[in-house]
Amino acid sequence: MAGGWARDGAVNDQIDASIEDELVRMRARRVPEGESLTHCAECDEPIPEARRIALPGVKLCIDCQTERDTRPVSRGGINRRGSKDSQLK
Repeated sequence: MAGGWARDGAVNDQIDASIEDELVRMRARRVPEGESLTHCAECDEPIPEARRIALPGVKLCIDCQTERDTRPVSRGGINRRGSKDSQLK
């Protein structure tokens, strides 16, 4: 179902492209490499051995990593796909 001037299937194509963009972004996330630290790089608290074994190359304790993961991430606020919504801005 397309609306306005869009061809049939355009909405689904846009949704699929958005999902693919997000998957590419997530796959590009940095993965810890190297040897794990025994103490957190930010707060200097000991990192549990189980965490170091589970995540090779870990540099942060659970609390610091959780805080970092919950920080808001700014992304471009434009719609690159050229939908009608992006033309209204």
